[in-house]
Amino acid sequence: MKNFLTIILIIPILLVVFGCGSMKIPKEESKVISNKNLTAADILGNPKYLAISYGGFRATSRDVEPTIPELKEDMKILSAMGIRILRTYNVHLKEAANLLEAIRQLKKEDQTFEMYVMLGAWIDCQNAWTPLAPNHDVESEANAVEIARAVELANQYPEIVKIIAVGNEAMVKWATSYFVQPGVILKWVNHLQDLKKEGKLSADLWITSSDNFASWGGGDPIYHVEDLEKLINAVDYISMHTYPMHDTHYNPAFWGVLDKEGNLTDTEKIEAAMLRAKEYAMSQYDGVYKYMKSLGVSKPIHIGETGWASLSNEHYGNEGSKATDEYKEAVFYKHMREWTNKAGMSCFFFEAFDEQWKDSKNPSGSENHFGLFTLNGQAKYALWDLVDEGIFKGLTRNGNKITKTYNGNKEQLMKDVLVPKALH
Repeated sequence: MKNFLTIILIIPILLVVFGCGSMKIPKEESKVISNKNLTAADILGNPKYLAISYGGFRATSRDVEPTIPELKEDMKILSAMGIRILRTYNVHLKEAANLLEAIRQLKKEDQTFEMYVMLGAWIDCQNAWTPLAPNHDVESEANAVEIARAVELANQYPEIVKIIAVGNEAMVKWATSYFVQPGVILKWVNHLQDLKKEGKLSADLWITSSDNFASWGGGDPIYHVEDLEKLINAVDYISMHTYPMHDTHYNPAFWGVLDKEGNLTDTEKIEAAMLRAKEYAMSQYDGVYKYMKSLGVSKPIHIGETGWASLSNEHYGNEGSKATDEYKEAVFYKHMREWTNKAGMSCFFFEAFDEQWKDSKNPSGSENHFGLFTLNGQAKYALWDLVDEGIFKGLTRNGNKITKTYNGNKEQLMKDVLVPKALH
């Protein structure tokens, strides 16, 4: 892969191997660059500054917002595992402002504490999330308010907010409830870039939009429009999403057991399928990269979102593609960290903690189970080694110590791991 961030120091990547009891995930060294003037250019793509998507909501509704003490509790857990950059999704709820205040308080309490934020500004079309038909050619009036609030928070917390992302999967056409045309995203990206030029935002603040690989031109040519070309020129970097897990159902050509793999053990069959999932994600990156280069543009590309759910009773579970369980989530996490660290890219893995508001009517829905930690702070299989190393000692979530799922019994965990179907 191309390494676009020539300013990044080359840092040795820890080898990640399977242990006899759990999957080895690299523990980042606690010593990080101590510099109050760090910018997005310094931290993105730097494996000492691991990234993750974060939502701190614990209840079945976002009407119950996490408190600052709860947010500080989460920040200590994520910091212990080497996370230094968070991605948020909107600013119209108090969670974003409270998160920034929680981080500031932690920095005052401990001058060595570091946590930076990619602040998301949610973008909708007219009539989004209402009984009326969405008008994808006209934007919501709420967008201007959202952008203004993002600017306010970026200026209020300049030592923490290093990136503003305009929209989340706001251009991809399958987001039928709210997607907008690329011109809307371009308008607000240009607005923020103009504020930087006018000195009303930090000149070092990076501006992007975080969207599906197809929205960035890496797939269907239907997205190859003039405003997208202008947008790629306008952003400071491309933040692309890739979700092989979803495509185990929607585009499963890479998923399953090949004829030549019939004699492999079940674990080997799963590992082979997961390796193809990684290669599938890499191919989507390649698509975006090639489209960008075809425009004569050369900018960093980072993974703004990817993840793998640990449970699903829908398309991806036992009655569907048999993709979701803690073992496969851990394999995918390992693959994505290894690839992006080596390539000099950031990967905002989705997500830190399970959130149950996302599909409150279906507790076993996949959207509720993308976290590396459960709702009550149990570390899923991807992080068992870190529990063994004691990095979470003394830390709690919702009053619970950080322990392993399945009581640390891998044999019990593997009973819930199913081999995908044969590919024909």
